[in-house]
Amino acid sequence: MKNTNIISILFLSLFVTSCSNKLAPIRKDAVKPAIVTQTLPHDTDDPAIWINPADATKSIIIGTDKDTDGGLYAFDLNGKIIAKSEVLKRPNNVDIAYGLLIDGKKVDVAVTTERENNRIRIFSLPDLKPIDNGGIAVFDGELLRDPMGISLYTRPSDNAIFAIVGRKSGPSETYLWQYQLTDAGNGKAGANVVRKFGKYSGKKEIEAIAVDNELGVLYYCDEQFGIRKYKADPALNDNTELALFGQKDFKADNEGIAIYKTTAITGYILVSNQQANTFMVYPREGANGNANEYTLLAEIPTSTIECDGADVTALNLGGAFQKGMFVAMSNGMTFHFYNWEDFQKRIDAAKK
Repeated sequence: MKNTNIISILFLSLFVTSCSNKLAPIRKDAVKPAIVTQTLPHDTDDPAIWINPADATKSIIIGTDKDTDGGLYAFDLNGKIIAKSEVLKRPNNVDIAYGLLIDGKKVDVAVTTERENNRIRIFSLPDLKPIDNGGIAVFDGELLRDPMGISLYTRPSDNAIFAIVGRKSGPSETYLWQYQLTDAGNGKAGANVVRKFGKYSGKKEIEAIAVDNELGVLYYCDEQFGIRKYKADPALNDNTELALFGQKDFKADNEGIAIYKTTAITGYILVSNQQANTFMVYPREGANGNANEYTLLAEIPTSTIECDGADVTALNLGGAFQKGMFVAMSNGMTFHFYNWEDFQKRIDAAKK
């Protein structure tokens, strides 16, 4: 055996030992995925579910591969890679919106942060073709940029679409910037900043952001500090923090956020307890008659390791996902697709 191979084996052994001392093991009672996707080249980070309007069983999952030569990947519901975007320089988080008006036509879009280029990128769906003239700069004029988190808000009154963007670090009061997506002409999309808001503890970073279109609010994880809640519509001119919760519920980082909707106003908010390999579940409608009070309903162990991002839908996608799908990123360069019923059983059991 060559010396280089011996060194590699020793290094791998030390790495695994080191990781095992820091990471929580997967619990024996963890929820198991129905599907684990094909492996990506680099580092999975965040997924988003696109519902096919013609046939929900042909919906796709868009996921980020976070590296200097990364990109967006599309998976079918069996976890097979079916498409890839052009090369992107460290795409971090991704979200999806429906019906952006471009040249008089409604276009579904996936929007991702391209961290190393300090911009957001807009792609049409389901073909993952760029429609943004090479990208839109964000946090212009700021010393601290490095865009990471993103979530899209569609305003019900006029179907205007907004991107709320977070970054690696920033000021304590206007950490998030909100951009309205626009028709830039010639079949391309643009974006204009319309709002700067959001408190930041300074402890780590803000990456996970999720918008509840029906309730008109957004949540974001101020990592190692708590989950913050604000109104989503910039036209309201209201940057009051509505809630701060989950401050004592997490082992370390509170990360990916997903919102499961049982009705127009009820459901669950699921947040990754990253270092514990579990998800913390809160009532979407609030608690004790207060829409801004959040009590922990359940902690659900999963097969995902160090989960950064997640998404969920209550729609019937067919097959193993009759009651919907929960999808989460996992170390090992994969995404895990779960049958929502397995999560609901854990939540129901915790309520008893």
